[in-house]
Amino acid sequence: MKKEILAKTDRPIEERATFDAIRYGSVWEDADILCESLAPVAKGGRLLSIASSGDNALALLTLDPAEVVAVDLSPAQLACVMIRVAAFTKLDDEALLAFLGVTPSATREETYRSLRPLMPDDACVFWDANLELVRGGVIHAGKFEAYFSTFRRRLLPLIHPGHRVEGLLQMRSLGERKRFYSDVWDTWRWRLLIRIFFSRFVMGRLGRDPAFFEHVDGPVASRILSRTRYAFSELPTHANPYLAYIMTGNYMVGALPRYLRPEFRGIIRERLSRIRVVLGSAEDAEGPFDGFNLSDIFEYMSPVEHERVYRALLGIAAPGARMAYWNLFAPRSAPGLLRDRVEPLQELSERLHSQDLSWFYQSFNIDEVLDVE
Repeated sequence: MKKEILAKTDRPIEERATFDAIRYGSVWEDADILCESLAPVAKGGRLLSIASSGDNALALLTLDPAEVVAVDLSPAQLACVMIRVAAFTKLDDEALLAFLGVTPSATREETYRSLRPLMPDDACVFWDANLELVRGGVIHAGKFEAYFSTFRRRLLPLIHPGHRVEGLLQMRSLGERKRFYSDVWDTWRWRLLIRIFFSRFVMGRLGRDPAFFEHVDGPVASRILSRTRYAFSELPTHANPYLAYIMTGNYMVGALPRYLRPEFRGIIRERLSRIRVVLGSAEDAEGPFDGFNLSDIFEYMSPVEHERVYRALLGIAAPGARMAYWNLFAPRSAPGLLRDRVEPLQELSERLHSQDLSWFYQSFNIDEVLDVE
């Protein structure tokens, strides 16, 4: 008990985890439901986004905001944003997909040299020291992508052969998906694999950071298994970029994240000047903001720290602003003492969560700011 109490610290995550390497080479949160949640407040407004690798910060440009401020505690993650901005600025669609790692390329380092003049010095220093990540494609550059690579290359073939994986990703009707999952995919070996590989212990050491689990109670893998059953049966597997990446190691032509889809690439290019990167905590950004993409930052916080950060975010929120955030394992919502200042949009949150192609999250939450002191 004493050990548990000491582990569940109220210290901020930047004092408990390291941020010097790329944790996420790609963003693992569904940009479509994020954009739908913030669309009513985004046009002409200011949006604050957790940067991560930049995918969803770029996706928010499709909503026509005046500005997107991409903030992160990690210089490495901000370098991921800046190399994407440079690539969108200089490269055409074919070259963009090749450089990022969606399609094959043997000239990524050469392309990177041409992008360096478009990036700030700190980003250049980072990528100069990590050219092997550039050569491999920056969408694959994170610890989390390496975690999924281990799953895909070493373990999945022991459970399901390649033709079965292809079958999972085929276009099917709802009834066909349910039958395929129950009759073909959902074996005892599959369930065992999920319970082991997506356990708190393995995920904390290979995929995330152990500090990210300090405020998580109860079994982790069983929750992922339940959500996996839902996603593989109820949601279209053939158009899911996150599923495609986990199962094949890359996106597919018909399953690209929002910022890489052909209908959005041109729009994003036209609005690149509206994105700004900031090193630091979200709550320290200079407001006011009309919309917030908070990723799953509350997941890593004790209730005390959660309330402190949430209160600070309200302090930089415009009246009517929306806060969007995910919960993976730790249930987080508007703190009780602050409930009179926001309205949780429960029906919208649940509807969008039911469509969430990044299916492993346990909830998606949208809070609308009613009063800003």
